[in-house]
Amino acid sequence: MTAPKPRTIQVTVNGETITASVPDRKLLCDFLREDLSLTGTHVGCEHGVCGACTVLVEGRPARSCLMLAVQADGRAITTIEGVSGPDGSLHPVQRAFHEQHALQCGFCTPGFIISTIAYLEERDPSAGPVSEDEVREHLSGTLCRCTGYTNIVRAVCQAAAELSES
Repeated sequence: MTAPKPRTIQVTVNGETITASVPDRKLLCDFLREDLSLTGTHVGCEHGVCGACTVLVEGRPARSCLMLAVQADGRAITTIEGVSGPDGSLHPVQRAFHEQHALQCGFCTPGFIISTIAYLEERDPSAGPVSEDEVREHLSGTLCRCTGYTNIVRAVCQAAAELSES
């Protein structure tokens, strides 16, 4: 039995349109890391549980370990490498994570930041300030094995406050 031919896809990753040939069964996380050298997307559990591989697909958070690269054909993807400003300035969520010391080993950090960006962009601003309980509920889909989440929650609250002012 012969292996299926790779399929040509076109995706926009971090604002750059890319045409690539990929096997049908290649995961999006593997395509990003291996083919595009975007290693900020981390692969943890490979079952969609830990959230380390979270990227934005058309502005919505998605577990890249559960999505095939061919499913991304024609879509816009944002990885952690694409959230900073064009001049390299940190996104307000990245800055808050830095200022609140919301990381230790850093493995889960890209997933937390991507998920938080999506959360804060989707959240109704008329709902008022975020509460720690609301943040903890939102972050429950991303796992960290190093921290007690306290600084992560503080960082999300700081970013939410900063973004609501702008």
